[in-house]
Amino acid sequence: MAKKVAVVGIGHSKFGKRPDVTIRELAHEAVFPALEDAGLSAQDIDAVVVGVAGDEFAAQGSCAAVINDYIGMQGKPLYRVEAACATGSAAVRTAWALINSGLAETVLVVGAETMTHVGTPRATELMAKAGDTRWEYPFGVTFPAFYALMATAHMHQYGTTREQLSMVSVKNHKYGAMNPYAHLRKEITLEEAMKSVMICYPLNLYDCCLISDGAAAAVLASEEKAKKLTDTPVWIIGLGAASDNMMIAERESLTSLKATRLAAEQAYKMARIKPEEIDVAVVHDCFTIAEIMAYEDLGFCKKGEGGKFIEEGQSYIGGKIPVNIDGGLKSKGHPLGATGVSMTVEITRQLRGEAGKRQVEGAEIGLSHNIGETGQYCFVHIYKR
Repeated sequence: MAKKVAVVGIGHSKFGKRPDVTIRELAHEAVFPALEDAGLSAQDIDAVVVGVAGDEFAAQGSCAAVINDYIGMQGKPLYRVEAACATGSAAVRTAWALINSGLAETVLVVGAETMTHVGTPRATELMAKAGDTRWEYPFGVTFPAFYALMATAHMHQYGTTREQLSMVSVKNHKYGAMNPYAHLRKEITLEEAMKSVMICYPLNLYDCCLISDGAAAAVLASEEKAKKLTDTPVWIIGLGAASDNMMIAERESLTSLKATRLAAEQAYKMARIKPEEIDVAVVHDCFTIAEIMAYEDLGFCKKGEGGKFIEEGQSYIGGKIPVNIDGGLKSKGHPLGATGVSMTVEITRQLRGEAGKRQVEGAEIGLSHNIGETGQYCFVHIYKR
């Protein structure tokens, strides 16, 4: 019989440039606060799911095994998950499935990545190889270029402006400055965002997320176990997952991510809710245009109105649906394997009323949206207090 699944413990390392730690040490920073939060020890965990996107970043093969040893989980069933930038959410979904199927009662999910250790040029090259290495990567197409194509298409088709793109960055930096775990805790003005150095037109420096090191962890438990562990379980009530063509040239559209639309449809159907019932969301803002497209693809606003949505302040606290009030990838940072788990941590914190100055009052239903590559992977999770 299928089982209900809840998040019962969360932990988070500081995101940023962390030359002081290895990937195993970063994971440790997140795991033990999560176990303490759940009131569990390593002996109480039935299985471990580790999300690490790229061993080359850490200069260590089989990162999951190294992390598992360091956190004292030897002997437990161990799963390594990889789905590019959506690796962390794939790990959460895997843990949910283990519990839902009855194979485990408590599962530890860990997402971790050390990206800055290899330097920016090498990190950019490694990520670019996630594009098609026959028809995209050899021609110098990096991730800013992929999303620049989407941005120019959106601007042409819907009249989205450079200023609206920068407004996303201003919002996310506003909230990232309040997040003690964020990589870049710095508020910026619209003028600063607009005038920053161009990376790939129309995307400039403040339109692009950070290359970061970091880790996040969550403990998931069955309903029977969760009710014994906590008075504030956060239930995962809807999940959706989808994919799209590998090559961006073969996509049906450059102004929408098909994988997001399909995954969101599945998650809403499973949770039996509509988009307007979401109280708080974290979405994959690897570039500012990605957040604007997410507003539309997730049903927060009509197609083509994402720019208007941010301009009217609808994704701020007090707006229609507060989005990325942890700073998002843009300000909090984007350690590939950790991002999706970090999203679960943030929504759990919000639904438990523990987000401090960033708290959305009365939040009961939350959503996380995590994209891998440029839409080749997508995971949407819906949570309820």
